[in-house]
Amino acid sequence: MEAQIRSRSGLAAEHGIIVLNSPGTIDSDYRGELKVILFNTSNAPFSVRSGDRIAQLVIAPFVEAEFQSLSEISEAPRGDRDLGSTGI
Repeated sequence: MEAQIRSRSGLAAEHGIIVLNSPGTIDSDYRGELKVILFNTSNAPFSVRSGDRIAQLVIAPFVEAEFQSLSEISEAPRGDRDLGSTGI
């Protein structure tokens, strides 16, 4: 399991306050204090008081992948075209 810290939609929409690295992942074996990196996208000052609800915590399962090292990879239809190459 993992925990993800996400922005609250009301703070984002009404005040421009977002969680900067959203979603921020908290590993299942972490035991320290939870900290949230907030970013103010507006020009208006915003104060956070003790007890304010500033973020959301979502608990979710995750898949552990097993990787294989290959000396070659096969061609894909898109070739080596990168960002935006599949269209809109």
